[in-house]
Amino acid sequence: MGRLFGTDGVRGLANADLTPELALSLAEAAARVLPAEGAGGGKRPVAVVGRDTRASGEMLEAAVCAGLTAAGVDAVRVGVVPTPAVAYLTDFYDAAFGVMISASHNPMPDNGIKFFAAGGHKLSDAAEDAIEAAAGAAVVRPTGAAVGRVRDAADGIDAYLDHLSGVVDVNLKPVTVVVDCAHGAAYTAAPRAYRSAGATVIALSADPDGENINLDCGSTHLDQVRAAVLDYGADLGLAHDGDADRCLAVDATGAVVDGDAIMAVLASAMKDAGSLKDNTLVATVMSNLGLHLAMTAAGITVRTTAVGDRYVLEELRSGGFSLGGEQSGHVVIPSHGTTGDGILTGLALMGRMAGTGKSLAELASIMSALPQVLINVRVADKNVVAEAESVRAAVIEAEAELGATGRVLLRPSGTEQLVRVMVEAATADQAQSVAARIAAAVEAA
Repeated sequence: MGRLFGTDGVRGLANADLTPELALSLAEAAARVLPAEGAGGGKRPVAVVGRDTRASGEMLEAAVCAGLTAAGVDAVRVGVVPTPAVAYLTDFYDAAFGVMISASHNPMPDNGIKFFAAGGHKLSDAAEDAIEAAAGAAVVRPTGAAVGRVRDAADGIDAYLDHLSGVVDVNLKPVTVVVDCAHGAAYTAAPRAYRSAGATVIALSADPDGENINLDCGSTHLDQVRAAVLDYGADLGLAHDGDADRCLAVDATGAVVDGDAIMAVLASAMKDAGSLKDNTLVATVMSNLGLHLAMTAAGITVRTTAVGDRYVLEELRSGGFSLGGEQSGHVVIPSHGTTGDGILTGLALMGRMAGTGKSLAELASIMSALPQVLINVRVADKNVVAEAESVRAAVIEAEAELGATGRVLLRPSGTEQLVRVMVEAATADQAQSVAARIAAAVEAA
């Protein structure tokens, strides 16, 4: 059996792979492991629990709270909030740890559980391994008054939005933005945050019913927000995923501005302001070569990590750097948050527009992306297929063909049974052709 935790918590088909029993077991294990690592003071530990809008979130929230209280931890439910809100509120409420129930950009039938340590930080691999090892172990549970309690914190979302209110120091009144909330955790938080900062906001996909999260909307389906920007004559569009830790953008012409371009804009802004530590940006191996070239021209160093915002976070923390993220739209600004925050990213991007008076297209032109093709191939066992001899041979052949004009990145997904094939090349046709050949080898393996 493989490792239970992926690159962003534990995910699976809700009530099949991710069952209430597993959720309870993980929560109970976390309650035994995490307070021992961080919380002290002799008080009964507290854990913050949030979720996105999936129908299964209600079931899993109940199971998580049962696991926490069975281990003698008080559960503070903050309801439907973005993942970065749980990270912030873990610190705000001085909690021992936080639990977010979400499968992010995954389809509605999936769900997931991710944990934050004290202070709102992502867990280390060692902490996740300790939780996994402790799950299901026989223990003596507390009784009587030692059993944990559950309470609701209605002020959680307000505290998070108050925190975001200090992100931009210019009024966003000149900016009209279309925001696609993916019928997810951003559905109230994002429009409120952007309006509070002064922007005119047109909200899309902000009517969740438990089943429509990420359904043909949000950061993985940009057609809706692109069309709305053009229809309304907006200055830009922003698209969040189900738990609002991502943000992708489109400019006034409807052109997509991905995470790489957003990082280029924000890194340049921070360099100009003298707040980009060591003039360094942290990105993952998935970032386009065009980002590296643009940053080199701007006098900014790019440090590269493995895929996953947790690895970006580790590098940011170890070096004390100011900005990092992923092409997918996870952007981390440590001065304002301990994890990727899509709403924070949107505010910072609009702040740069309002502060310079420039359009998003003009700001994003700092970077020219090399043609890149990403093909996701669904397989039965992603790790076995990714290491298959025939697949490795196809990658070696492709790398020889591309030489110094491109690159190949093949990796198993951290959250789904997919093998991701990414190819960059001098032309779009070559990138598509090479990626298709490798994808065919993956399918045949």
